[in-house]
Amino acid sequence: MPNSPIFEKKNVLVTGGAGFIGSHLCESLLAEAKVICVDNFITSQESNIDSLLQNPDFEFLRLDITEPFNLESFPELEKFKIQFQGIQEIYHLACPTSPKQFDQYKIQTALANSIGMRHVLDLATKYKSKFVFTSSSVVYGSRDNEHLSFSEEELGCALTTSPRACYDEGKRFAEAMVATWQQVHGIDAKIARIFRTYGPRMRLFDGQMIPDFITDALDGKELVVYGDQNFKTSLCYVSDIIDGLKRLMQASGDFGPVNLGSDQDMVLADVAKKIIEMTGSASEIKYEPPLLFMTEQGLPNIAKAKDGLAWIPLVRLEDGLQKTIDYTRAQKGLISF
Repeated sequence: MPNSPIFEKKNVLVTGGAGFIGSHLCESLLAEAKVICVDNFITSQESNIDSLLQNPDFEFLRLDITEPFNLESFPELEKFKIQFQGIQEIYHLACPTSPKQFDQYKIQTALANSIGMRHVLDLATKYKSKFVFTSSSVVYGSRDNEHLSFSEEELGCALTTSPRACYDEGKRFAEAMVATWQQVHGIDAKIARIFRTYGPRMRLFDGQMIPDFITDALDGKELVVYGDQNFKTSLCYVSDIIDGLKRLMQASGDFGPVNLGSDQDMVLADVAKKIIEMTGSASEIKYEPPLLFMTEQGLPNIAKAKDGLAWIPLVRLEDGLQKTIDYTRAQKGLISF
């Protein structure tokens, strides 16, 4: 199979393409590629890709990557001429991510990070596709006084028997699979360790605190911080993450894992107060026990992304929040969850 397009545009596969980050990635890629979006809607939503469905260069497949699948068997993909052109790039984002439904999807999470990963890596091997896997900052473990910021050389730590292991250790194992397929099959594979990201199209009422803050502020309800007054996090706007992923895909050589996220530490309660101010709300803030999936994370050391990808986050928090508020205000009555 050719690793460059023989027709006018390259074919790109995005797994988890109807999710928050995945849908923005699909939208951005359509400027330069034909995009196959795969998702099973476990923690994503069809509304994220509604605007893309009429684009002739876009096709959606509802399927579960933990089950075997053959892209060449789908008649709706005939226009991509996969049997001749193959798949030039694969962005692998598929994995359940839901703070409030984390317990419900533990098995699916473990399988996505193992069997699902194998199926997608086998596709990359078959088509000699360039491959980017979206891992997570959770591979480093929790922040503490000695580990506030993490560089890619950190060994990290995850308890294999913890209630979060299907995701935390799952992402570590998935990274090991990427490295193994790279070593054995010689695929061009790269790993992005994504830190906390926000923006339009995040699921509402799901424990993802930024969209829930905005919705509750617009409704005049209390804003719930799942933690205490000192809960800190980094926040990177989604368009910056998309830019980083695309730059990573085009990077040459064995680039190794790279952190993508904001290296600015923020008190979450201060972000909530800013949203209250920006929405003109009279809401107040209350604190509840942390959700299992929504924990305090460390900050990324982004020197490698700066030097190797010429990448830095560009969107200011105020600008990103305003875009997210505008989107949520317009879509609040229409978004399914």
